[in-house]
Amino acid sequence: MWQMANQGPKTGECGHFRRLKDSQGDQTYAVRRFTDEVNRLYGVMNNRLYDAATSPATPTRSPTLISYPWTVGWEGQGQDINDFPYFKRWFDEIGARPAVQRGMAVGKDMTVDFSKLSKEEIAGLTKLLYNQRARPAPAGGLL
Repeated sequence: MWQMANQGPKTGECGHFRRLKDSQGDQTYAVRRFTDEVNRLYGVMNNRLYDAATSPATPTRSPTLISYPWTVGWEGQGQDINDFPYFKRWFDEIGARPAVQRGMAVGKDMTVDFSKLSKEEIAGLTKLLYNQRARPAPAGGLL
């Protein structure tokens, strides 16, 4: 539940605002707010992993595998995982697993190299990714 309610949404927002360009207006507050929140979440993971390492008989809620993909982009999230030694050990151990490496490789061929796109293509993707609004439901329904 922690990953779905905290790590996923806050890390996603952090990435969103850190990738925005100046043309979207001043995002300083949003970048700082979500970068700091993600830092706090890394601290939560680090402390849970510390608890697990130092008190094996005590039940603890340590990060699960579902947390790992959200942490792979730690640099782009403005984090330094060396500040979180218990998390870093976990991150390195999980990332070294062959099954995790195979899973993380899925979809790599679908990434977009923005340096090879025209300005029009980049504008189209930006429009798709940012500031979408709801589409109206078709008229003539049961209402």
